[in-house]
Amino acid sequence: MMRILNFGSLNLDFTYTVPHFVRPGETLAAEKLEVFAGGKGLNQSTALCRAGAEVFHAGCVGPDGGGLLEQLRQDGADLRFVRTLPGVRTGHTIIQVDGAGQNCILVCGGANRRADAAMAQEVLDAFGPGDWLLLQNEISGLDSILRLAGEKGLHIAFNPSPISPEIRRLPLETVELFLVNEVEGAALGGSGSPEECLEGLRRRFPGARLVLTLGTDGAFYFDGTRTLFQPAFSVQAVDSTAAGDTFTGYFLAALGEGLDGGDALRLAAAAAAISVTRMGASPSIPTRAETEAFLQSRQKEI
Repeated sequence: MMRILNFGSLNLDFTYTVPHFVRPGETLAAEKLEVFAGGKGLNQSTALCRAGAEVFHAGCVGPDGGGLLEQLRQDGADLRFVRTLPGVRTGHTIIQVDGAGQNCILVCGGANRRADAAMAQEVLDAFGPGDWLLLQNEISGLDSILRLAGEKGLHIAFNPSPISPEIRRLPLETVELFLVNEVEGAALGGSGSPEECLEGLRRRFPGARLVLTLGTDGAFYFDGTRTLFQPAFSVQAVDSTAAGDTFTGYFLAALGEGLDGGDALRLAAAAAAISVTRMGASPSIPTRAETEAFLQSRQKEI
């Protein structure tokens, strides 16, 4: 099994259950507040661990981030490359979740914005050809991390979320696997139908493999020669916060095991389906046993 280094964010998620998203100028009473471990980096490391991968997490927290590290440690992640920085607040998010399970998210980077070229060099010195690097767009230093990882011959998977104009200036030619949703795919590959978006991504990144997730409309995977499609599983959603991160972690873990692309898509779709039936980010991510039991129960939908 391959080693996966996830150089990513670590956040405290303040999740408010609301009747609807707050409108401009409106003061709205929340029905409930819950605090969860989150951040796309932490969520994806959690999903990788629970899927059975060997995971190393790199990133930064403040003194208030000890609970995040303890959760990752319990899930089995190696945390030797996480720094705790004095005098800096851990990254955090303000999340609104409405009655339909949809969410809107405000992110404050905090310690996540302290990753730099020196840290990238120190971390990546411990990895080399055959290892995978997973990145998202919630930390600083991505340019240095991508360049160094490319020079060292790592396989690089990139989930460019949240999408921003700066992403286009990164050395994306080093990326071997892109994992994007509809918004990210349109920003990088062009708008239109999912098939047109995939074609745009293929033209721009001719040497890369591509995953395009479409929420309840399923997901596509282009492996360099063929395009595969996996419908979404039908469930009653209560909170979609970590669904994409769950899909990303499970998909990459499945590829690392040597599963076929179609099997990896099914496993990731099943894990994501379970996650939206639960509140919170990382607490919603299922174990491998739960995911395989779900697949067994949904054989007619595979």
